[in-house]
Amino acid sequence: MKIILVDDHSILLDGLKKLIQEDDMLQVVDAAANVPDAVRTICKHKPDLVITDYNLGEDDGLNLVRKVKRLEPTTKFIVLSMHDESHLVKEILKEGIDGYVLKKDTKKELLEAIYAVRAGRMYLSNDINTMLVRSLQEPDQGKILTNREREILQLIAKEYSNKAIAEELFISERTVETHRKNIFRKTQTSSIVGLIKFAYANNLI
Repeated sequence: MKIILVDDHSILLDGLKKLIQEDDMLQVVDAAANVPDAVRTICKHKPDLVITDYNLGEDDGLNLVRKVKRLEPTTKFIVLSMHDESHLVKEILKEGIDGYVLKKDTKKELLEAIYAVRAGRMYLSNDINTMLVRSLQEPDQGKILTNREREILQLIAKEYSNKAIAEELFISERTVETHRKNIFRKTQTSSIVGLIKFAYANNLI
C-alpha cells in the first residue's frame, strides 16, 4: 500500500514514516509539508492513501482533500489531527474522507485505521465516535441561534463591520456587539475563522 504523509512538522513526519514502514505491507513513497507540494506529490505518485494533518501552516487539510478529490477522486484520506470539535469533524467528514484519528491516539489505532481503509471501510477513532454520538444528543445548532443572530452571522461571514451590520439591519452598534457576543458564546467558538467553519458545518450560511 503506497502512502503519502502530509504534515508541517518534520519531526512528526519522521516518526510517522518510521512507524508505518515497520509494516512490510505499507510503504511511505513521499511526504509534503504544505498543500501545494502535497497536491503535486499526490498527482505524481498516485498513492493508495494520504495521511494528513488538519493544520498545515496557513492552509488546512480540508482544503487539501477538496483539491485532490477534484484531481484524483479515488484517493483515500485519513486525517490525523489534534482537533476533536464536533462541528469541525463533521465538516471534514462531509468531504468524503476515509478515516479520522486523533494525534493523542495510540500507534496501534493508526495502523488499525490504515488497514480498515485498505479494506474499504471507514475508520473513526474511539474518541471521535464518542464525540459524534454525544453531538447527536445535543440540540440542533441551527435552532440555538435566533433569527436575528443568524442574520448577523451571515453578515459577519460577508466581512461586514459592526457599523455596517447596524446600518444594514437598522439597529445600534451596541446591539450588534451584544448579538456577536451571544453568537460566539452559543456556538462555543472564539475566532471569526472558527465561527465561519461552525456556520458552514451546521448549514447556518
